[in-house]
Amino acid sequence: MAGFGGIDPGQTLLEAAARGERAARERLYLEVAPAVHGFARRIVSRQAADDIMQDTVIAMFEHLGDFRGECPFGFWVRRIALSRCLMHLRSPWQRVRAAWESARMESLPAPGAAPGELIDLQRALDGLPATARAVLWMYEVEGFTHEEIARAFGRSVSFSKSRLARAHARLRAGVPAAGEAATCRPIPGS
Repeated sequence: MAGFGGIDPGQTLLEAAARGERAARERLYLEVAPAVHGFARRIVSRQAADDIMQDTVIAMFEHLGDFRGECPFGFWVRRIALSRCLMHLRSPWQRVRAAWESARMESLPAPGAAPGELIDLQRALDGLPATARAVLWMYEVEGFTHEEIARAFGRSVSFSKSRLARAHARLRAGVPAAGEAATCRPIPGS
């Protein structure tokens, strides 16, 4: 997955895309789409990541004229993607779906669990509640500080720290200790 820091389309391409030139927009889309989709996929569900990627790209094109170069272009796009992910997580529909999914998952055995199977990172992330998954990914992978996460969610720093600690605990509960057989145990519900 290409990271946001590696996205540097250059001023000429950005200006052409801002003017609406189709070829420039296609090149810019191809440059940002993998990073946006990968980022969204780590924070939201697989189905939602596709929609968020499209929403992010549309917003990027709509606001291209607002980009002033005060930060690297890739990080400007990441801010848009994060905003779209957080809007999705705050959606009342998402909260109802997440509660239903959590209740359903607690009653099912881990899919395809077999002795000796390696832990799949994405499956482990998918087992976390959406907010915990977002905080974990933002802090551990994207390098956001607790203060930045708190601002993004409109919450306190202790919110960020506690969600991160809970996410770590849930992941540890689902990952075997050294020397144990690697199996995919269900992650306990919240």
